[in-house]
Amino acid sequence: MSFAIKSLTAASLIACAFAAHAQSGETVRIAFIDPLSGPFANVGQNQLKSWQFVADRKSGKANPAGVKFEVIGFDNKGSPQESLNSLKAAIDQGFRYVAQGNGSGAAAAISDAVSKHNSRNPGKEVLFLNYAAVDPSLTNEKCDYWHFRLDADTTMKMEALTSFMKDQPKVKKVFLLNQNYSHGQQVARYFKEGINRKRPDIQIVGEDLHPIAQVKDFAPYVAKIKQSGADTIVTGNWGTDLTLFVKALGDAGLKIPMYTYYAGVTGTPTALAAAGADEVYVIAYGHSNHDGEIGKLSADFKKQFNDDYYTFATYNGINLMAGAIAKAKSTDPVKVAAALEGLEVKSFSGEVKMRNTDHQLQQSMFVTKWQKVSAKYPYSVENTGYTFVPIKQMEPYVASTPTSCNMKRP
Repeated sequence: MSFAIKSLTAASLIACAFAAHAQSGETVRIAFIDPLSGPFANVGQNQLKSWQFVADRKSGKANPAGVKFEVIGFDNKGSPQESLNSLKAAIDQGFRYVAQGNGSGAAAAISDAVSKHNSRNPGKEVLFLNYAAVDPSLTNEKCDYWHFRLDADTTMKMEALTSFMKDQPKVKKVFLLNQNYSHGQQVARYFKEGINRKRPDIQIVGEDLHPIAQVKDFAPYVAKIKQSGADTIVTGNWGTDLTLFVKALGDAGLKIPMYTYYAGVTGTPTALAAAGADEVYVIAYGHSNHDGEIGKLSADFKKQFNDDYYTFATYNGINLMAGAIAKAKSTDPVKVAAALEGLEVKSFSGEVKMRNTDHQLQQSMFVTKWQKVSAKYPYSVENTGYTFVPIKQMEPYVASTPTSCNMKRP
């Protein structure tokens, strides 16, 4: 009897240990849905490599769940409709996790489609990781249980940026140039609201919204900026729309401070160096000169691809996924979604937390400035001899903004 009890106890312990690591050895496949062709292909290709690189580095014994991560690219050509086609193809191929970030219109379409799919297909639920689409509505009036945002939204970045700009006395006359879609419109709107609260003496001397990915020559916009007498530019532009704008500024010899969201994105640093730009700032949740694990990862990415690793949301995304899978003891998106709510993990800038009320990641923000590399800040962005130097770090509470999300949980 004693032997039988001991055997039963041992078997129970083995069973419990197996249950605790039931997900170990499984492969978690993530469908990356973003532009891999067209005007923003260079950005999408970089970000797909970033997801794949981090997934490989953080697989198996490198994460607490012991799972393998695999990321496969689907080309949405930057279109919401193509995003839905890609999502359907991914679901048909058995993907239960999707990641997207370039374009809030595409993000909204995917979020809505995922929600409808999940309600109609119990047992085949899909979870959406939004790593860069920053429309505030996605975690406010359009919030959805299956959507988790890894980037800071437009309001969070602007809250941090205006908190920094209010203390810059030489900023007096601002020109706003943005892409004419939700993100660009919101950058303009929230800048005006934020700076009016903090520095009502600052004048908006000009504002333009231009078609996204259609302008080939920004010289007319630069001429308007010159004529306005602006001493500062604020822009949420990204991709070729920022690269070509920087080129036009250089061609016109206009060198005034420019505050941006995405000057570190593929192609723009090279344009900044060619234009001889000097006073360019970025508001973001990371920068080029981190040390520790993320610094080594960036260096290894550069060595392997001769390209820059700048989408740090991929690092946080994989870490959060691994933590949630370990917590849930399952790779089932239903259980992982529940485990993600309120989850805190250690990141390169301290603790980050997935706020359970709206699924918006709470994290530190940085203001960085474009400067020549130095012994202290040696990372050469796009091999230009320049880098983005962190000049201010803000704790998560500084950029945190309230939410109107009234989330319906399954």
